[in-house]
Amino acid sequence: MGFEPPGSTPWPVCYHVRNAMPTRDEGDVASVRTAQRIASLPPYLFAEIDRKKAEKVAQGVDVISLGIGDPDTPTPEHIVDALCAASHNPANHRYPNYYGEPRFRRAAAEWMAGRFGVEVDAMSETLALIGSKEGIAHVFLAFVDPGDVTLVPGVGYPVYTSGGVLAGGETYYMPMSAENGWLADFESTPPDVLARAKMMFLSYPNNPTSAIAPVEYFDRAVAFAKEHDLLVIHDNAYSEIGFDGYRPPSFLERPGAKDVAIELFSCSKAYNMTGWRIAFAVGNPEAIKALGTVKSNIDSGAFTAVQDAAIEALTGPQDSITRLCDLYQRRRDLVMGALPAAGLSAETPKGTIYVWAKVPEGYTSAAFAADLLDKVGVIVAAGTAYGPYGEGYIRISLTTPDDRLEEAIERIKSL
Repeated sequence: MGFEPPGSTPWPVCYHVRNAMPTRDEGDVASVRTAQRIASLPPYLFAEIDRKKAEKVAQGVDVISLGIGDPDTPTPEHIVDALCAASHNPANHRYPNYYGEPRFRRAAAEWMAGRFGVEVDAMSETLALIGSKEGIAHVFLAFVDPGDVTLVPGVGYPVYTSGGVLAGGETYYMPMSAENGWLADFESTPPDVLARAKMMFLSYPNNPTSAIAPVEYFDRAVAFAKEHDLLVIHDNAYSEIGFDGYRPPSFLERPGAKDVAIELFSCSKAYNMTGWRIAFAVGNPEAIKALGTVKSNIDSGAFTAVQDAAIEALTGPQDSITRLCDLYQRRRDLVMGALPAAGLSAETPKGTIYVWAKVPEGYTSAAFAADLLDKVGVIVAAGTAYGPYGEGYIRISLTTPDDRLEEAIERIKSL
């Protein structure tokens, strides 16, 4: 089971399905019996968005999707060139190193030192991932036994919840709201929940709210984790997407953080490499070793040529990031300027590629998202898809070409 905010409607993902398998009458055709953990999972948010889009397109609707954070501009050419060269190297055609090629882990460690001033050992405190989503899902298998609790943001990336379901664990949603700046309130966690908690997920800049966290909040999280023997997983997938001069920090910059935390970084958003599936985890060596143990028993690592391309991304020219942030900041300003006329409101984000907008009075998140798709052919993500504290909001992605983004805003205004 899971936990829900007091007085709320239970969020479907919170609960495990425990119904017994139905019996069959003699002569019935045998059916495939799936695991109960599969029955506990809702359709994955972004797969469901793809399905709805395909349905509307098949009906002849011109659909504009603002639902998925998939960059619409290409991977920088020098990274593509590095992949092409590495792909021709026969040494890269064999099984990769389970934990990531040493040269990739060294590049990741050097990037951490250069970008944040954080020192991590390339061999014992750095691990290659097949995208950060994979790392998030596998960390549950490394630390969560059936009945263990994971503290997750009340509005956050859906895999923070589904990973726990698949591991047989339980989820506690930390309260979040506009009033507290969308900072997950770990300090209000009930004592009986803390007694069974193993891990706590944080992510700032936050997906989907785009909230940022002050360093004092990170310091409190470090102290809280030490007091309650928790592993903190800080998902820093949007570390390079900042606006108005803001540069997101690393959780590991804070004193004592490496004693209780690992941090996940991804090439997906910073370098437009979502389809390449390459990322890395850094931090506490025991936690890195445990995650590596799970991965070595389940996957065979990222294609070595992709790791070489990621090395070029991390160590090569970084001016593409500046251009990307300028692009998203311009689109952010476009959306923010149009929201009031569309009956929506939002805090101006300082990071990520999303605008977290409050829906008009009289609408739920799901109802407003459904109306947008059915009536004007625009896809957005309902806030409740990210957790029980997302009610009343939608997430608008900025990864749509300017002209289509402008048209989508006009359509929303018409609704």
